[in-house]
Amino acid sequence: MLNDILPILGTMLMYSAPLIFGALGGVVSERSGVINIGIEGMMTFGAFMGAAVGYYSGNPWIGFLAGGVAGALLSALHAIASISFNADQTISGIALNLIGPGLSLFLCRVMFSDQTVTYPVQNKLPKVFGSIDITVVIALVLTAFIWFILYKTKWGLRIRAVGEHPAAADTLGVNVYAIRYVSVILSGLLSGFGGAAMTLAVVSQFSPAAISGQGFMALAAVIFGKWTPFGAYGACLLFAFAQALTVNLGGVNFVPSEILNMLPYVLTIVILVLFVGKSVAPKADGVPYEKGMR
Repeated sequence: MLNDILPILGTMLMYSAPLIFGALGGVVSERSGVINIGIEGMMTFGAFMGAAVGYYSGNPWIGFLAGGVAGALLSALHAIASISFNADQTISGIALNLIGPGLSLFLCRVMFSDQTVTYPVQNKLPKVFGSIDITVVIALVLTAFIWFILYKTKWGLRIRAVGEHPAAADTLGVNVYAIRYVSVILSGLLSGFGGAAMTLAVVSQFSPAAISGQGFMALAAVIFGKWTPFGAYGACLLFAFAQALTVNLGGVNFVPSEILNMLPYVLTIVILVLFVGKSVAPKADGVPYEKGMR
């Protein structure tokens, strides 16, 4: 029995890390009052840049950092559109979900002989404790760190204040625009790490299917986790468990493979239906702020 469970748990942890990075990014952004549904696009671009830089540099850590920077650059576009120009945050996020994969495929063709996949990286990110990806440990540490920042520091208090009552925070001298800019760009950085974790730890190269819905699962985890770091972390483990079942039970004859492949996405929809009305987002989430407005 234990021998049957351990492979599933190991696979769950492996697939959880990319989701956790993306979900943490969503928590930070939405806590500051900016909806970020562009996590999928940021993760995709981060996945490509992580694999590409990891291949050419031969160093997976440089690739991992490059993936984070790539996600941050995309999120800067979202910040400019939604914060500086008060664009609809949902539309801006959708645009990023189109730009991320499109830009990734374009650059992939340019950098890898007109192919839509990168060459496999020579070195993947290392494992610890025998068979656990280092990204799993980093994701857990980051979850605790972001929880500490949000709930135990003045900076975290300002992020939460801006996400709840930006006008009140403004009157107290808090720079609403600066807080939101930093939060959104940090969201992209974390999402890019999530994409790079997929192509440098889970698989060893970028392909158009490397990120296939993980960004939306991460967004669902933010809602299911009630916009808290550890809540989102737990939700990501649940989604990753569904992915692990898909991988480990793929050869079971009495369960059609089509049903197994649908499981993570069906679970995402079910959780959104059951919990989206019960989870309360920050009051100013998705509301553009103009100085002087009440």
